[in-house]
Amino acid sequence: MRRQDRAVTDPEKIRAVIDACEVCRLGFQDGRGVYVVPVNFGHAVEDGRHVFYFHGAAEGRKLDLVRRNGWAGFELDTGYRLQGAEEACGYTAAFRSVIGEGPIRVVEDPSEKRRGLAAIMRQSTGRGDWTFPAGAVDAVCVLRLEAEELSCKEHL
Repeated sequence: MRRQDRAVTDPEKIRAVIDACEVCRLGFQDGRGVYVVPVNFGHAVEDGRHVFYFHGAAEGRKLDLVRRNGWAGFELDTGYRLQGAEEACGYTAAFRSVIGEGPIRVVEDPSEKRRGLAAIMRQSTGRGDWTFPAGAVDAVCVLRLEAEELSCKEHL
């Protein structure tokens, strides 16, 4: 990160920034270029590592890239606010963001799928006490990304 004065390193502040975000953008190398897709997500910290969960269909371009590459980049942001100035070059923006990358895989274990789905619902609704019928768990594809690299930045 070039602007170290904007770096957030406190684990609780990083988690608060992630908790405030509504959408995660996943990026995959696909051979022709980069494929970026906005997705709902869930987040957990396991053994000090940030883990992100995503859900979707059991087929399609995103899933093909997960299976082919096993690696993804991600970006989350919140609190964007343009800050004006007298001259164009004086404009700036307030924001908080998290960027990282790591291995991504399809979750096969039903209990981990349920944990991932609960994390997604907690991120979206603030509630984590959901139950999921076995048929729904079997039908949905849940992805897990363990962040090997993660940086958090804020400019308020």
